[in-house]
Amino acid sequence: MSLLTLQHQVRRLSRLGFALLLPCVTILSALPARAWSALSAWGISRDGVLELRTPPATRLQAFFEDGNGAVGPRIWVDLPGAPQRSRTLVGNGAIREVRIGRPTDNATRLVIEFQPGTRLDPRQIKLVGTDVDRWSMDFGPSVRGLRAIGEGSLERPQGPSWRALPPPSLQLPRGPIPKLGDLPSVPQGRYTVVLDPGHGGPDPGAIGINNLRETDVVLDVSLQVAQILQAKGVRVLLTRSSEVDVDLPPRVALANNNRADVFVSIHANALRMDRPDVNGVETFYFQGGRSLSLAQSLQNQMLAASPGTPDRGARSGRFFVIRRTVMPAALVEMGFVTGQLDAPRLADPSFRRRLAVAIAMGILNYLVAYP
Repeated sequence: MSLLTLQHQVRRLSRLGFALLLPCVTILSALPARAWSALSAWGISRDGVLELRTPPATRLQAFFEDGNGAVGPRIWVDLPGAPQRSRTLVGNGAIREVRIGRPTDNATRLVIEFQPGTRLDPRQIKLVGTDVDRWSMDFGPSVRGLRAIGEGSLERPQGPSWRALPPPSLQLPRGPIPKLGDLPSVPQGRYTVVLDPGHGGPDPGAIGINNLRETDVVLDVSLQVAQILQAKGVRVLLTRSSEVDVDLPPRVALANNNRADVFVSIHANALRMDRPDVNGVETFYFQGGRSLSLAQSLQNQMLAASPGTPDRGARSGRFFVIRRTVMPAALVEMGFVTGQLDAPRLADPSFRRRLAVAIAMGILNYLVAYP
């Protein structure tokens, strides 16, 4: 079903017998292109009540579709902003599953699909704004006795998880950038490294402050890392070297088929545009051992190149490209394009050069430690 204007949609839902109530504060906020999802948190209680938390003054649209035979009824809610990833959660009781997806490039859809035969009365189901950032919907007496499910905290956040601590005057790191001769040396032609600039082509990744695009940052840094490593005698393969769309399996296949010694996926992080206080560098690995050592080496060097940004650590993660590669692999997040400290740095060419040298240094230090 294509999205209609709010006024037209209310009329359509009324014909279906679905009541939609909106609080008086639902003014549509201006959102940047490819804004972060307005679905901050959601949960379904044991009593079959859906609760949502969104940024203040968010406009939502709710839909109902009756079941038919082996297909149960569905209720879905559309919100502005794109989710980070689509996903499906297995339900319980009268709820078959919950899905979060992206119906358009700048929208989030939360779908609750019920078990076949579940009887819902759409005339009694209302999406009610209970506060400037809270919403509630009671599915009715046929949806009771559930095991509660959801994602995120429905309570209003009390403060950021990560804060940049340096004074506001400190923006760009100063001092000389390490020269090629200052980097460790490895035997000529002995090692193969695959660099994976995240996103690309029609997928720009995160969009941050002043429309800073993740793909522009990571491609620039990745190409510079490749040049540095090649100058040090390392064979380098890039999953992409221009603005093209590359799916995840081919990125993994390039590394596995060429028996690479190291795989590094390069990204920039993001949060909502209303959280510029969140900054920091982090590196992910799938399993311990050498992947952990590689991640720690990269994390240490990026932190040294970006003084003052929070250390979010080398942490375990299940990203496809580091989970499916068979060699030591890491995924770096060089900072937040939405962060008041990180974004100006990531937008600066000289800082990106510092990061490129730091990532190359982290890889070379690892290769020296594990010849």
